[in-house]
Amino acid sequence: MLNYTNLLFLQSKIQNLGTALFFSEQVSLLKMPTSVVNVLKVDDLGQAWFLVPRPGQALHEFDRDFPTRLEFFRKGSPYYLHVMGKAFIVNDPEEINGLIADGILQQPADNKVLIKVKMLKAEYFESLPDIRLHWWQELKVQVTSWLFNTRPGYRPYQVDPQLVFSS
Repeated sequence: MLNYTNLLFLQSKIQNLGTALFFSEQVSLLKMPTSVVNVLKVDDLGQAWFLVPRPGQALHEFDRDFPTRLEFFRKGSPYYLHVMGKAFIVNDPEEINGLIADGILQQPADNKVLIKVKMLKAEYFESLPDIRLHWWQELKVQVTSWLFNTRPGYRPYQVDPQLVFSS
């Protein structure tokens, strides 16, 4: 599982960015559409909560849980974040009322679906400042990155695989 300091780091970065692209990576015929989402909350269990537009099909026809990817970004931000995990369609009134009671969510609209994503893997990238180099310095940097497969500013966060397979 994500240790507490990594979780605090990810919570603060996600809250600062706030906006993500939501991709459903399930292989079934019927899947949630890709959409831009605003994160409502990242809880202490490593779950991100947000609303997506309700698809045209009946909601009970979709898988209740499916693999997903979130790509957090903000224009001008010095970093971005990619999160992979397992998404769950939340339609339990108790969970929805808990978010409403906490003041995180108003009464959800009929055209929205509440989703929670259990974060399993997160990749944090820092953007490099735009520094103009001479052409031979740029060539040296490019060849080095090709040969050694380096990604500056890359920090992966992993979840304990025993916890993933036990749930």
